[in-house]
Amino acid sequence: MRFLIIFVLLITNTFAEEVTDIKNLIVNKELKKYHDFSFLDEQNNQINLENLNGNLILLNFWATWCAPCKEEMPSLDQLKLNKSLNNLKIFPINIGKDSLNKSLKFFDDLEIKNLDVYFDNPNTLAKKVGLRGVPTSILINKEGYEFARIMGSINFNDQNFINWLADYN
Repeated sequence: MRFLIIFVLLITNTFAEEVTDIKNLIVNKELKKYHDFSFLDEQNNQINLENLNGNLILLNFWATWCAPCKEEMPSLDQLKLNKSLNNLKIFPINIGKDSLNKSLKFFDDLEIKNLDVYFDNPNTLAKKVGLRGVPTSILINKEGYEFARIMGSINFNDQNFINWLADYN
């Protein structure tokens, strides 16, 4: 019986995700690759993730009705200015099916000046990545693989987070 319990624990830990000491950050033990991964910019142009290889990518899924999204967005805006993360591309993707005007008002009300608004496309990217709620941020390495995810809100200006992310830059 003891052997069976140890065996089950070993198998579970092989596929489980590693949790860091940074709030809501989960680091994947196995990298995930997405295909046909695209979203829309403000002009309804399609942005394909595969065209962004070579950059560290942060996809932040949010909605205008989401209070934690509203709370974290200013720190995400400031993260864009961080000089130690010069290879980081940030894409805040609205999954709330809000209009461009409503999304821009949300950014304006929060004084978001460094980020652009992006939208989930009709192919429902949120379903493809298995979102369980918003806000959720997905971190993708330079080769195009998801290596971590933030489930829930986070202070993107937290120095521990910035130092951790700089190792991937």
